[in-house]
Amino acid sequence: MVKNSFVVLFSCVLLSSCSSFYQFVNISPSSKLKEISYSKESPNNLYEFYYSDTLGNEYLRELKNEYNIELLVNGEKSDIDKIKSILDWTSKQWEHNGSNNPTKQDALTILKEAQEGKRFRCVEYGIVATAALNSVGIPARTLGLKTRDVEKVMRGAGHVVSEVYSKELDKWIFIDPQFNIIPTLNGYPLNGVEFQKEIFNKNAELKLINKQGELTKEDSDNYIKWVGKYLFYFDVLFDQKTLNSSKIKTINGMTKITLVPVGYKEPRIFQRRYKIDYSYYTNSLNDFYRKPSTE
Repeated sequence: MVKNSFVVLFSCVLLSSCSSFYQFVNISPSSKLKEISYSKESPNNLYEFYYSDTLGNEYLRELKNEYNIELLVNGEKSDIDKIKSILDWTSKQWEHNGSNNPTKQDALTILKEAQEGKRFRCVEYGIVATAALNSVGIPARTLGLKTRDVEKVMRGAGHVVSEVYSKELDKWIFIDPQFNIIPTLNGYPLNGVEFQKEIFNKNAELKLINKQGELTKEDSDNYIKWVGKYLFYFDVLFDQKTLNSSKIKTINGMTKITLVPVGYKEPRIFQRRYKIDYSYYTNSLNDFYRKPSTE
């Protein structure tokens, strides 16, 4: 089922342009962007990330075979072209529904229930894209985004996307599977932190692309206006390997690491009422953007 992402996105932008009052009373997030920075301290040896060995992972083999994912990348020579193909496929699996959850948070369950007519959130797009990319040997992780005022607002403080590691480019790449978008600068794909910087700087060379090519200026402007506020706090699971299990690997009971801009507080509450008691915090890009490796 093909969804019209940009109708949804335009509606979000339209509503946000009329929401000054809601921002004033801390109901919805502020759209005001800040210049932020991160440190480059040496990585902390405490933090360890777990990525899937594609050839040895039965779950990924089942996903790849059930949905013919390898066919999506056949003939694609570069990492970025393979990423575009899987991103495009993921974005078309169901229509977005921001309040519907699958019975289980794994790609096979999500896709099965989508085929039955169910619709899901940004979270599920991220999970499916991450697993699909991993299934063809491209390391990926589901990336949580949170606004600067995540603790104060009542709603709309988070979004979920994915980041993909390209061995060819030796870097992490931001992708939004819900909206079928990759940000680039002078033809070079960006990670989440780089994307925020170029949005803040209003860089005219910032372009949004997908398998079909470059987005129109109107669609790009709408997405950038909408997504910018979410590119403040970034978090990922340490365990990107345990794909269909409640036994997610932890470090001293913590499941995630959150990247926090230098000089800003560590968020401990999500939308006024949900405790964030599952994450370590770091200001260091060298902690957050390590090269992935499998055991």
